[in-house]
Amino acid sequence: MSAQFTLVMRSVARFDDERRQTVQALEPRSPRTAARGLTVGDVVVGISASGRTPYVIAAILEARRRSALSASVACNPDSAAGREADIAIDVVVGPEFIADSPRLKAGTAQKLVLNMLNALAMVRSHKTHGNRRVDVRATNAKLVARTFSLMQDVTGAASAEVQAALDASDGEVKTAIAGISTGASAADVRARLEAAAGSLRAVL
Repeated sequence: MSAQFTLVMRSVARFDDERRQTVQALEPRSPRTAARGLTVGDVVVGISASGRTPYVIAAILEARRRSALSASVACNPDSAAGREADIAIDVVVGPEFIADSPRLKAGTAQKLVLNMLNALAMVRSHKTHGNRRVDVRATNAKLVARTFSLMQDVTGAASAEVQAALDASDGEVKTAIAGISTGASAADVRARLEAAAGSLRAVL
């Protein structure tokens, strides 16, 4: 199946000026990373309305030290964070209509950028097929209903065949779609997806 590379960092106001907290947050087995530390295959996205938050800049510098890709999302032109990052996304929205309230225009603009980055990451990591999200597991009634519609649209299969494929694949939608389309077993499909870095299109 496709590789997982999620790294979550949450900035806390009292830590903004304590750069050592950033380095600790990126260490393996750190309570802040939940699973593992920063590696060369990760991407650090620093989010700061001003583009000068020490916590964020420290994370970008640590990414460089560990040869990981870094990006900055700020709302000032030529931001300090952007100058240190591999990729600078400076969304200039102008002064807030309530001074010192960066969660207004800046926050909205950054959310739009992060939504786009999230969508692109899903596509590049093969979690989608066309414009449909397929790297999911149907684990509740709502997802099962949605899954049936998705699978029938993609495969043209009848409800009984969709249900049988989902049962055989333990609810893994991507595996079930490939199973219907290729006639292969769930185990064989998983092996093919693994070899194709999780790309359903390549397997089909």
